[in-house]
Amino acid sequence: MKDQLFIDGDYVASASGQIFEVVDPSDRQVFHHVPRGNAEDIDRAVTAARRAFDHGPWPRMSGAERASVLRRMGDEIAARKDELARLEVRDNGKPLPEAVWDIEDTAGVFHFYADLAERMDNAAEQPITLGMDGFTSKAVREPVGVAGAIIPWNFPLLMASWKVAPALAAGCSIVLKPSELTPVTALELGGIAQKAGLPAGVLNIVTGFGAEAGQPLTEHPGVDKLAFTGSVPTGSRIMATAARDIKTVSLELGGKSPLVVFADTPIDEAVEWILFGIFWNQGEVCSATSRVLVEAPIYDKLMARLAEEALKIKIGHGLDEGVLLGPLVSPSQHEKVLAAIERGKSEGRLVTGGGVPKGLEAGCYVEPTIFADMAEDSWIWREEIFGPVVCVKPFETEAEAIRMANDSRFGLAAAVMSADLDRAERVARAFRAGIVWINCSQPTFTEAPWGGYKQSGIGRELGEWGLNNYLETKQITAWDRHKPWGWYLKG
Repeated sequence: MKDQLFIDGDYVASASGQIFEVVDPSDRQVFHHVPRGNAEDIDRAVTAARRAFDHGPWPRMSGAERASVLRRMGDEIAARKDELARLEVRDNGKPLPEAVWDIEDTAGVFHFYADLAERMDNAAEQPITLGMDGFTSKAVREPVGVAGAIIPWNFPLLMASWKVAPALAAGCSIVLKPSELTPVTALELGGIAQKAGLPAGVLNIVTGFGAEAGQPLTEHPGVDKLAFTGSVPTGSRIMATAARDIKTVSLELGGKSPLVVFADTPIDEAVEWILFGIFWNQGEVCSATSRVLVEAPIYDKLMARLAEEALKIKIGHGLDEGVLLGPLVSPSQHEKVLAAIERGKSEGRLVTGGGVPKGLEAGCYVEPTIFADMAEDSWIWREEIFGPVVCVKPFETEAEAIRMANDSRFGLAAAVMSADLDRAERVARAFRAGIVWINCSQPTFTEAPWGGYKQSGIGRELGEWGLNNYLETKQITAWDRHKPWGWYLKG
């Protein structure tokens, strides 16, 4: 495990020499230490990134040349899949099979953006048809410059790839600030880039806390673009900071996503996707379908089955066989979720769960928790909890379901389940959300756009949309110098 910052192509000590602890949430024990980066380290990293962009080879390489480096990074991640997945289990707490999925997806993200980088060689310029003779024009796509990226703790290496891979494909240099709760695998990315032949300064990684490292990164005048995934309050502050220098910003923020289940949905299918939609990754998922709306005729039957199946979910250490629910990421998140559950008990009916599993008190574990009978204006129905907690309500009509689903300040994701595919499509189009699933919940594909409406953020990641986050468009227009213009010189 790396224990230094990655700046200008090499692992280096932090300016202050200070370190902080990394805690395994399964037992709350310290298992690693990483540098406590600060504004001086951020300045060193941005200076290296600026130099690499302004004077280095990376933005001047062909897309095919950049693609070869990205592919090697993806290959190395895939080759180290088991090792990296086990690090994420210790760092984040998630079950090993889910960590393996994440690392496989991470390798796939680098391979996908390698393909897009290669295609840029034929698509970097677009001719423009003009309405006046004598002129030719084209639109040219160019890298935006130095990117600053701040990522969350729920999918540590995968979230890094969602920003690093498209930035590199576009020809940008980047400074990455991982979450202080899960910095371990992000630091490994430096060595992976080094081995793949990425030029020095193109990727820089600074670990540290938000006020000490994240804020200096967002405020640094040498950064051209900011990309952030995390909470609404932090995203709002970043957006305000970016306004000072008119930096380009993309934000993927919180969610309180609805899942609407119509009565023609088989109970088994509904229960499967409801459970996965909220309890996968311990519910620490921005798009988790944590508000479930069930059509009245099947409400009682579905609720009984849902409670029954939730009790069967195996909870434990992420490395143990058959575990589907690991510990929450940290003691602070554990306390936050338990406090939310206590508040929920005064606002609705606790159907099942709500406590710490017996025998697992040493770790940051929470039982799968289901609430019902809460009011639409209750805190627990409206606010993001970011844990294994779901609220369920009945509805009578399609119009009521759409109204309740859209009645939220968030708009990241939504889902609908129905055997009537025409109705499912109609409801999907009525949702005010950036990601919508039909007869499923949570599948995410690198090829498709990811992002939200309303307070869930601005901009889109993944697919070609993710690449466009790191590109500027320049118009180049030329006049046929062999023809007279005649405004001043009339000859």
